[in-house]
Amino acid sequence: MMIVRRTRVITNIISRRVNGNCFTTSSSTISSSPILKFPSSLLSLDLPDIWPPSSPAVTNCCTANDQPSAALVIDGKLIADEIRFRIAEQVRRMKDSVGKVPGLAVILVGDRRDSLTYVRNKVIACEDAGIKSLVTQFPQNCNQDDVIRALSTFNEDPSIHGILVQLPLPQHLNEEKILNALKLEKDVDGFHPLNMGNLAMRGREPLFIPCTPKGCIELLIRSSVEIMGKNAVVIGRSNIVGLPTSLLLQRHHATVTILHALTKNPEQITREADIVVTASGVPNLVRGNWLKPGAVVIDVGTFPVEDPSCENGYRLIGDVCYEEASKVASAITPVPGGVGPMTIAMLLSNTLDSAKRAYDFT
Repeated sequence: MMIVRRTRVITNIISRRVNGNCFTTSSSTISSSPILKFPSSLLSLDLPDIWPPSSPAVTNCCTANDQPSAALVIDGKLIADEIRFRIAEQVRRMKDSVGKVPGLAVILVGDRRDSLTYVRNKVIACEDAGIKSLVTQFPQNCNQDDVIRALSTFNEDPSIHGILVQLPLPQHLNEEKILNALKLEKDVDGFHPLNMGNLAMRGREPLFIPCTPKGCIELLIRSSVEIMGKNAVVIGRSNIVGLPTSLLLQRHHATVTILHALTKNPEQITREADIVVTASGVPNLVRGNWLKPGAVVIDVGTFPVEDPSCENGYRLIGDVCYEEASKVASAITPVPGGVGPMTIAMLLSNTLDSAKRAYDFT
């Protein structure tokens, strides 16, 4: 009984002495005030990255400048071809040694032109490397349970070592729930929360690194670009590219700044960078005057622009105004032919690594 009374007294009036003064606070005030000012849910802080439109017209950024291009063109296609050749060699050796080959399953929802192209390129790359590939395609209005059932089937198939869900998914599907249904050991895209979490933590190793960020770092390393101690700016903070790229650059001991649509003075910040990796989703956002002389530029953006003079009726441009940036940078990736081929090569590499673990093959 004594304990109960004492508890009530403490609850009703709390007194504390600060600098010799006695302050009393009623229990009603305490109950109505949160303990912390920190938001109860981090989701409340999520805001969409809507970049202001670039100016002038995004499809034609070139300004009058007679200065010749001095930048080294980082040939992603050439580097990717070399990696894919070595992957094919290891796949043949695996087949000769254990009678098995790696297997990749792709789930595609809808008929977006860009997604269809990406999947077709991945299937062709698998065939060239000797990797088994399966594609399951669903209509745009498919049921989410059907997608998860297909995922579960591939999860349990021992001949499938990697599963890829082609993003983006239609809005009526819960992307998080679908990706979480993916077996960690087959998450060759590297988007599983445990893979991302292990990438973020020092002393931890993810089973897989997301393909595009992995390809970006591979391009830097193979181009003899020093990363350690350098200032790096990553433009864009998506889970697919921006976030994991920033984590990888930190792993390589760069000092990393992430820019997003709410960043003040992005041009000024970018001009301080030795390395710029841009994945903003805004065509020609990064102009020549955004870069300091000698910077290295990795352009992840890919946008089709109508052009009747091209075979397919369109051409591709990136986040970076190439004509301007190539006159300032020391090295730059083109669009197309830069990061894109590396993304596919890294997907094959992750699938091979998964098969190696499954078959205990070295």
